[in-house]
Amino acid sequence: MKVVSNKNNLQVLYEDNHIIAVNKRVGDIVQGDKTGDKPLSDVIKEYIKEKYNKPGAVYLGVVHRLDRPTTGIVVFARTSKALTRLNDLFKNRETQKTYWAAVKNKPAKDNDVLLHYLVRNPKNNTSKAHAKEVPNSKKASLDYTTLKELNNYTILSVNLHTGRHHQIRAQLSAIGSPIKGDLKYGFDRSNPDGGIHLHARKLTFIHPVTKKELTISAPLPDDVIWNSI
Repeated sequence: MKVVSNKNNLQVLYEDNHIIAVNKRVGDIVQGDKTGDKPLSDVIKEYIKEKYNKPGAVYLGVVHRLDRPTTGIVVFARTSKALTRLNDLFKNRETQKTYWAAVKNKPAKDNDVLLHYLVRNPKNNTSKAHAKEVPNSKKASLDYTTLKELNNYTILSVNLHTGRHHQIRAQLSAIGSPIKGDLKYGFDRSNPDGGIHLHARKLTFIHPVTKKELTISAPLPDDVIWNSI
């Protein structure tokens, strides 16, 4: 059953006066969209307002996003100064992002670097991975390592080198290893909660104010696949 975040069950991974990081659930959307569902940003504002007894509006800046069916770390800025600096860090790729993915069809290599050229299709909100550069394509690169082989799935640890639309989903599908539950990218059936087995596991970056390196890790969702690691 799908559980969305609210101010009472919010999984806060890190917080200080400048930033807050939470563990996103499958049903959460980071920022408001056409569905009209309450976004995670509003939930966090409610949490901050109540916890710190803040009068008036609570400031919260959206720094980056995760696809709705994915889980894991999302960082938000609690001040405008932090937002500006975090935006620069993410824009300039000065962050280290590690994802875990459960895929069917074990990749040919235990670890590898994948290089594709992605073309985004806004009509169906997908990206197609091409082996060679094609018109309107953007270069996409990642590396992966095999963490564990299960009976029907393989758990991969993925490090992003670029930040393209649906990059991990499209690239793993392109090598014949779609992510569990990801109907858009070739998996044969959906997960019961509508999510996919892609989890933003770890994020390392320089704190926008203290300037110290900060590493945040997100616990895995509680299900049979992740619990088997």
